[in-house]
Amino acid sequence: MKIGTWVFVIAILVFAIIFVACHVRIVNQSKSVVIERLGAYYKTWGTGVHFLVPFIDRVAMNISLKEHVVDFDPQAVITKDNVTMQIDTVVYFQVTDSKLYTYGVTNPMMAVENLTATTLRNIIGDLDLDGTLTSRDLINTQMRAILDEATDKWGIKVNRVELKNILPPREIQDAMEKQMKAERERREAILQAEGRKRSEILIAEGEKESAILRADAVKEQKIREAQGEAEAIALVQKAYADSLTVLSQADISDNVLKLKTLEALQKVADGQATKLIIPSEIQNLAGLLASAKEVTK
Repeated sequence: MKIGTWVFVIAILVFAIIFVACHVRIVNQSKSVVIERLGAYYKTWGTGVHFLVPFIDRVAMNISLKEHVVDFDPQAVITKDNVTMQIDTVVYFQVTDSKLYTYGVTNPMMAVENLTATTLRNIIGDLDLDGTLTSRDLINTQMRAILDEATDKWGIKVNRVELKNILPPREIQDAMEKQMKAERERREAILQAEGRKRSEILIAEGEKESAILRADAVKEQKIREAQGEAEAIALVQKAYADSLTVLSQADISDNVLKLKTLEALQKVADGQATKLIIPSEIQNLAGLLASAKEVTK
């Protein structure tokens, strides 16, 4: 065989190999390929190696089956109390049916974005400003349910919807900041007043307890002093009663009693009294003294 023939055969083989290689498709994991045959849907290729029939089959769309995260631009919405604000949303979705995703809607991303914007406007239109700011979870749940139902015919499963930012007008933000500042100042004033009140109560309770303790101490002191005086008086009276008992038992004579009377009269005379009353029993005092002298002799 001539050299030119070999070259022609080799060229034909190389062309055939390249042609066949160009029509072999390898579908990666988490991917799917929609195939059309003669302009009509034929099948959906999954992960693996596939052969595309030349001039008959064509790839209609390569689709990722991973979860998509789409951050849409802020949308202008109006609340129930006529406040215009900007809200941007983040939508998490997956393609569950490649055929419906390919043929169900012309531009799936644009369709999801527009559906998200209209759904958000409808939900926010039923809420006032405060309800919008405090009902993120409610809005997210309602939007996910509505979007999931609407996109089901497009082969899309909406897993989650989040409100990323809620931006009221500047004047509303200033008013809210002033309101929050006033609320914080009110709480601070209440806390300070409660602190002062508690402090004064504690001081009053301390003074009360201190006064009670001092009164108890004074009371205890007076009780002990009274008990001491009572015991002293009782001891004195007892001693006096014992002395009278001793005197009574001693059988003292009249002369001794008269002598004791004289001694008592002497003590009385030593005082500041200007008048003295001498009992009649002492009139015989001279005789008593004389007797005493005789006894002494």
